[in-house]
Amino acid sequence: MTAPLFGPAIFYRNALGIVVPIMLQNFLTGMVSLIDNFMVAALGDAKMAGVNVANQINFIFIVIITTVCMAGGIYLSQHKGAGDKEGMRQAFRFKLLLALGVSVAHTIICLAFAEQLIGLMLGGNTEGGEIIAEGARYLRAVSASFIPMGITAALSTSFRDTGITKVPLAVSVAAALINTFFNWVLIYGNLGAPRLEVTGAAIATVIARLAEVAAFVAMAKRVKPGFEVAPRALLAVNRRFFGEIVKKSGMMLVSELSWAFSETIVTALYNGRGGAETVAGMAAGWTIANILFLVFPAIHSSTSVILGSTLGAGRLDEAREKARWIQSGSAVLGLAAFVLAACTTFGIPLVFANLSPEARRVTRGLVLVIGTYLPLWCFINAQFGVSRSGGDTLMGVWVDVGITYTMFLPAALLIARFTVLGPVALYALAKLSDIPKALVAAWWLRKERWVRNLAAR
Repeated sequence: MTAPLFGPAIFYRNALGIVVPIMLQNFLTGMVSLIDNFMVAALGDAKMAGVNVANQINFIFIVIITTVCMAGGIYLSQHKGAGDKEGMRQAFRFKLLLALGVSVAHTIICLAFAEQLIGLMLGGNTEGGEIIAEGARYLRAVSASFIPMGITAALSTSFRDTGITKVPLAVSVAAALINTFFNWVLIYGNLGAPRLEVTGAAIATVIARLAEVAAFVAMAKRVKPGFEVAPRALLAVNRRFFGEIVKKSGMMLVSELSWAFSETIVTALYNGRGGAETVAGMAAGWTIANILFLVFPAIHSSTSVILGSTLGAGRLDEAREKARWIQSGSAVLGLAAFVLAACTTFGIPLVFANLSPEARRVTRGLVLVIGTYLPLWCFINAQFGVSRSGGDTLMGVWVDVGITYTMFLPAALLIARFTVLGPVALYALAKLSDIPKALVAAWWLRKERWVRNLAAR
C-alpha cells in the first residue's frame, strides 16, 4: 500500500500552531524592513540604494548566525524531546557564544572597511559614488546593532526550538513598534530631533535591537524555558558536546555560505545593470520578498521541533511519516505564498510612490518572479529541515555547493557576460537551477541518514 503524501488534519493543525506565530514574528520583522525602506525611499533612489546595499552585506552576517543557531537548535530540540535539560543548556551555550563571536568580528570588519564592502556590491553601477557614501554612512552607524542581534538570534531561536513561539512573537511586536517610531523621529527630524536621514534609520535599528535583547532576557527569566543559563555559568561548556555540534555546524556553514556568497555575487551582477533605479528597484523587491520568505524559517523551525522531538523520543517510524507530510504541506503553503506575492504587486505604486517609475517596474518584475518560485523553494526548505532535524548536514553541501557552483552561478555569469538582459530576467533564468536542486535533495533523503536519535547516549 502506498504511503499517503498528506497527514491527518490534526497534524497540520498542530503544525500550524508552531508555524503561524513564527510567520507572524517574521512578518513583523519584514514589515519593519518595509517601513524602513518606505521612509528612506522618500529621500531618493541613491539613499535607498545605499541603505539596501549595506543590508545586502549584512545578509552574510545574518546567514552565519542563523546557521549557528540552526546547528544548536538540532540538538536543543532533540534533547527537549528526551527531557534532557543539561543537553538543552549546552546547545544554548553553543548558540550564544558562537553568535557573539561572529557578531564582534562583523562589527570590526564593517567599521574598518565600509566603503570597500559597499563598492564590491555595486559592480559597474553608473551612480556608484553617491551610493557608496550613503551606504558606508549607514553601515557604520548600524554596526552597533550587530552584537545585540547575535544575542537576540540565540534567544529567539531557542524559544522556538522548545516549542515556545508566543514569546518571540510578543518581543517582535514591541521591537517593530520601537523601530518604526524612532525611524519617524530620526530620519525626518520629528519631535524636535535632528534630521539624520540614513543615519537616523540606523540609530532606530540599534535602539530597537537593544530593547529586543532586554525583553528576551526578561522573558527567559520569567518563563524558564529549560535552556536558560546563569551568566556565571555561561562558559561551563562540555567540550565533547561542543565538538559534536561544531562538526554538524561546519557542514551547515559550508552549505549556507556557499548559497549566500553565490547570491551576493549575483546581486553585484544585477546591481551593475543600470543606475540607482536598478539598485533601488531590486532592493524594494527584496524587501517585499523578505516578507513572503517568512514561510521559510517557519517551515524550518516547525520541522525541527516536530521531527526533533519525535526522533529524540526514539519514534523513528513516526518521524519518517511526519517528514513526508511536512514536505507535501510545505509545497501547498508555497502555492498560497505565490497568490500573496501576486497580490502584493498592486500595492507597489502606493508603498514605493517616491521611487522612480523605472525602479517600480523592476520591483514588480522581481516580486512576480520570486512568487513563481515560492512553491519550489518551500518544498526545498522542508527537505533541508527534514535532513537537518536528524543531524544529516552533509546533504546541504551536496545540494547547495554542488548545484549552486556547477549550475546557478555559472549560468548567472554567462547571462551577464553575453546578454543585455535586465536584472530580473537574469535572476529568473539562473534560478531554474533550483529544479535539479530539489531532485538531488529528494534522492539524498531516500538514504535516510537523517533518521537518528542524537539524544541517545
